[in-house]
Amino acid sequence: MLTRISVSLCLAGMLIFSSLTIDTTASASPPPYDLLIKNGTIIDGSGRPGYKADLALKGDRIVQIGNLRNAKATRVIDAAGLVVAPGFIDMLGQSETYVLIDNRAMSKVMMGVTTEITGEGESIAPLNDRLIKEQADFTRRYNLTVDWRTLDEYFRRLEKQGIGVNMGTFVGATQVRAYVIGFDNRPPTPSELAEMKQLVNQAMEEGALGLSTSLQYVPARFAKTDEIIELAKVARRHGGIYATHQRSEANGLDESLEEVFEIARQAKIPVEIWHLKTAYQKNWGRMPEVLEKIRKARAQGLDITADVYPYIAGSTALSACLPPWALEGGTEKMLGRLRDPQTRERLKKEISTDSREWENIYLGSGGASGVLIGSVLTRELEWTQGKRVSEIATEQKKEPLDAVFDLILADHGQTGAIYFMMSEADLRAAMLAPFVSFCTDSGARAIDGPLAGAKSHPRGWGSYPRILGRYVREERLLTLEKAIQKMTGMPATRVGLRDRGFLRAGMFADITVFDPKTVIDRATFEMSNQYPQGIQYVVVNGQISVDGGQRTSALAGRPLRGPGYKK
Repeated sequence: MLTRISVSLCLAGMLIFSSLTIDTTASASPPPYDLLIKNGTIIDGSGRPGYKADLALKGDRIVQIGNLRNAKATRVIDAAGLVVAPGFIDMLGQSETYVLIDNRAMSKVMMGVTTEITGEGESIAPLNDRLIKEQADFTRRYNLTVDWRTLDEYFRRLEKQGIGVNMGTFVGATQVRAYVIGFDNRPPTPSELAEMKQLVNQAMEEGALGLSTSLQYVPARFAKTDEIIELAKVARRHGGIYATHQRSEANGLDESLEEVFEIARQAKIPVEIWHLKTAYQKNWGRMPEVLEKIRKARAQGLDITADVYPYIAGSTALSACLPPWALEGGTEKMLGRLRDPQTRERLKKEISTDSREWENIYLGSGGASGVLIGSVLTRELEWTQGKRVSEIATEQKKEPLDAVFDLILADHGQTGAIYFMMSEADLRAAMLAPFVSFCTDSGARAIDGPLAGAKSHPRGWGSYPRILGRYVREERLLTLEKAIQKMTGMPATRVGLRDRGFLRAGMFADITVFDPKTVIDRATFEMSNQYPQGIQYVVVNGQISVDGGQRTSALAGRPLRGPGYKK
């Protein structure tokens, strides 16, 4: 627009009139918002009923929610018929190393996850030469350079390279035990315990969310309760919580829960029970009893919560089929035992016998037909992925346990397996409990790129769409508002993310927009590597990461540091 302006000047006592023409087109104000999501149903993460409204973003924040039909924005998304929710928060993912190999975090972002919490006992840091050597097969396979030793150094690497989702992590009690003691079955000396406590203290100051354990596995199961309590007290002093894969999810479940409660009581710390389950057929139907034990503990003043993933199969290493003594000392010692014929015969006998002394996950899953090979590290073994151990044994004309031992040897202990060990009724009972949120317990993968060759549990591809499609829309087990609260507000509050997990003005702009009529998972146990449908838009820190169902190039995630962080 051209504007003529008259100007008067006074020079040397003479009044001079002049006029000039100014082009004011370029000075027009830019749109007040960067992104406007209009006409959607807002479900804000609090559990309250959804409502129709528009939502405006500026930079990385939500700035206004309401009737904004006359507002202007650089980008406008019409969300008519869609649900606008906070970005989903994975209460336990396993992507801390995967995002260094493929930083897009594809399978997580494509199902609406904007934040992942990780660090299950074995955390990304601290590291020393012994632990780096133990991981050498994996890092060599993916050409991964380990250039960090501390949590702060890891976070700095994420900031430099970019990541698809926000990442927060616990410091693992397993990690500091292996760092100081190694993989031996013994208690720490007083000086070793002091060093472990100092490592926890350092990690908390560098941004860990709390302390974690994975007590079913070696070397974590070598830790006694009093050792964990001492480490948990350190995390508590920094405002952190304690999260645990408890010592038993099956035959020793009652004693395991008592240990969880004792740690909460003695350390005076909130506790999250990761992927709560009643595993093995003999324990099916016990979930209401387990939930009642947790309710009673909560009524007594213990701050106990839990989470689940929406599948009846779990997943861990194939080597988890072995009893603890066979795993003691690390990978090389385990492989040496599997090469010895006499030791193999002893293993066959023990694995074929029920026991309360250890988690016999092979027998608890029904044996060879209940164990499916998920992922392998060695390319020559990729043909086994998606097959049951019983199928592999038949093809190789071997006894099933010999097939298991030989596969562990050939893949140098790196094989991932899926174990069919839970019941649908128990899963549903847990999902309904008001103190239970959701997780995937799985790392981010992709259908292309360096991680595409390996398969995995379908929970890493479809957990949240599965809940929304199957358990909300089709079966009406949960209301949409309650399900989204368990995916967003509850986990955010639990780990202390005060500015995420809800749709409110001033919060970080992590948003997932989906079609409630079509959202569903597509991944299966046999064909896991498939993205879900119905997730239309995903926004991470104000940047569109999924646009019309398609992944963009955005890498807008950030490290999320815990309450004890000191710059």
